[in-house]
Amino acid sequence: MAAKKAAKKAAKPAAKKKAAKKTKTAKGAAHLKSVDSAIASINDVATSATKAVIATEKEYKKLAKTAKGLNKKRATLMKKAKAATKRLKKEANAVNKKAVAVVKKDIVAIKKEVAKVATVKSTIAEELAALKAASKRAVAYAKVVAGADKVLNKPKKKARRKKKKVVKATA
Repeated sequence: MAAKKAAKKAAKPAAKKKAAKKTKTAKGAAHLKSVDSAIASINDVATSATKAVIATEKEYKKLAKTAKGLNKKRATLMKKAKAATKRLKKEANAVNKKAVAVVKKDIVAIKKEVAKVATVKSTIAEELAALKAASKRAVAYAKVVAGADKVLNKPKKKARRKKKKVVKATA
């Protein structure tokens, strides 16, 4: 029993010590610093998102141009294949057979390339859409913060002095 009482007495001062500790209040300068860093990070995100959108759009346009060129090649090869098969039907010889085979081989190769470009293009299109949405939000937030900052940092207007009334003496 005496040991329990001694343990309780030892525990009480420790509890009082914990309660005696005060939480520190943040200073005004620390708050200003955190607000400024938050504003700076929003602006950084907005600029980096805009740069990312520009770079991704460039890449997407390059792929679109490549796809367009490949589709033109495929169309011309289809025309060549049609002409070669006509020649083969007119005159079935080794030269015409080889011409048809070469054209068909080229068409298959172009189709594979078009498929590769299409898959890459679709993934970049999805990424571009996500980047545009993020960029739009970041830029909007940056504009609003800049506007609020401008309003908050306006210089205070000085109060006008009141004009002294001149009392005319009546004589």
